[in-house]
Amino acid sequence: MDSLSGGLTALIVIAVIILIVLVANIKIVPQAYTYIVERLGGYHATWETGLHFSIPIIDRVSKKINMKELVADFPPQPVITKDNVTMQIDTVIFLQVTDPKLYSYGVDNPMKAIENLTATTLRNIIGDLELDQTLTSRDIINSKMRSILDTATDPWGIKINRVELKNIMPPKEIQDSMEKQMKAERERREKILQAEGEKRSAILVAEGEKESAILRAEADKSAAILKAEADKEAQIRRAEGEAEAILAVQKATAEGLRMLSGVDVTSQVIKLKSLEALEKTADGKATKLIIPSDMQNLTGIVSSIKEAVKE
Repeated sequence: MDSLSGGLTALIVIAVIILIVLVANIKIVPQAYTYIVERLGGYHATWETGLHFSIPIIDRVSKKINMKELVADFPPQPVITKDNVTMQIDTVIFLQVTDPKLYSYGVDNPMKAIENLTATTLRNIIGDLELDQTLTSRDIINSKMRSILDTATDPWGIKINRVELKNIMPPKEIQDSMEKQMKAERERREKILQAEGEKRSAILVAEGEKESAILRAEADKSAAILKAEADKEAQIRRAEGEAEAILAVQKATAEGLRMLSGVDVTSQVIKLKSLEALEKTADGKATKLIIPSDMQNLTGIVSSIKEAVKE
């Protein structure tokens, strides 16, 4: 009886141990991760996301690989430009594992290998550029580095998505010289803008004066034309008035002659009119008035005029 209970206890213990071992070899691979499984020391399988079982002692998970995009920020690397300027360049690489098996067995310590490859590639590219080109050609450098690194890391199961030059640090004396140059360039641009502003202002003032002079000349011309037209109109009206006055005098004279021709003018009336005419002739200004001794002669003249009017 004791041996039976002892055997049963042993079986229970063995069963518990087996259960623990089985549970310990149940593997759950989380999202965005991949497990590399080796069997008896060799590559066996690549586990994707989900539930997996491994054989105790025989199988083991050799590497857990993150399949998300990774960011590798490497420390600044010393490089020398074509014009022999030494500077420090800090690079950032965005990469992603595309083949877990190649990533595990392609190269020892892939991130260290990428760092060294980045440094050598950067030195080769910067060595063909001068300082000014290096500072102004970041996009070109990034594109070249991405292409070279992507080709080199393809056997390692790694995809290089982007390469960025985070910081370019020239020597202190070069930075001081560049700052002075930039300051001089800003001052030059400021002077140019100021000169252009003054030039524009002078042009606007000159155009304003020109337009003002043109307007004044047009106004003077218009005033002269209006004055000439007014003078002309006044002269025409004066001439018309004088003509009308002369015409009225002529009409009155003719009317008077017609009236004389129709009236029997006596010698006394003629003499009286003659005296009135002499009075008008003197106009009060003459100191002497000579009267003909023979008024009959004057009467004869008037008679002749009368006869002429009748005809």
